[in-house]
Amino acid sequence: MEKPAADHNSGDAGGKKVFLLYPHSVIQEKMLDVLIMNGFETYTLHDYKKAFKVLRRFPDSIMFVNIDEGLPEKDWETYIRGIQNSPATQQARLGILSYNHDRELMAKYLMDIAVPCGYVQLKLGLQESTGIILNALNVNEARGRRKHIRAFCEDGIYATLNFKDDSGFYQGRILDISAAGLAVKVSNFPEIPEKAVLRSVQLKLHGALVMTDMIFMGKRRDDQNVLILLFDPAKLNQDNKLTIHHFIKQNLQSFIDKLNL
Repeated sequence: MEKPAADHNSGDAGGKKVFLLYPHSVIQEKMLDVLIMNGFETYTLHDYKKAFKVLRRFPDSIMFVNIDEGLPEKDWETYIRGIQNSPATQQARLGILSYNHDRELMAKYLMDIAVPCGYVQLKLGLQESTGIILNALNVNEARGRRKHIRAFCEDGIYATLNFKDDSGFYQGRILDISAAGLAVKVSNFPEIPEKAVLRSVQLKLHGALVMTDMIFMGKRRDDQNVLILLFDPAKLNQDNKLTIHHFIKQNLQSFIDKLNL
């Protein structure tokens, strides 16, 4: 069953979905990780017709369009004008991605069509291009009030947790996870005090493994079998952080790919 859209962005918190239409391979592999690690709920799209439907579904979104692929530039102009003029999608805020640094082309999109999120010259390099996009997303308050993106572990994206202490071996299904922590459903959990540290907790995130210490913050009021655990920042190494963010990215993308529009 498809989860409501608001549930896929860390409790909504005023954040916006960010879409990259026809992203270049470097952007998809590297820039996307940076955007997600900075708390922006980012997806990729590879079909301009589906992209229009996605914006109708999520009209308060931001989309960066790679005009170097997919359509001739003149058709991209028509497409982008159509999004900005349609009552169903005109709330969406668009930006342009391109290796083309022709001044007349840039002026057309910035001055004539007036895309609000700018024209990003990818020729500047990945780091500078990423910085420009991050700035545009911050100006447009795309992150909202959230600090971390929360991924819900469902629809075939399976994640589990296990750990062992003096009282026994425990395992459970992860319900949701962010860079800060997770919720996991565990049966027969021992009574331990809040803020207790669980040593050498193993997470299995769709085939990837993370081993780290976690801090027990208590149980959910509506379900005493659901534990709230936080990562110990001092124990979470960079490789583990990347594994968690890659899982979140995979989870988000799976949600958008499965949408029936």
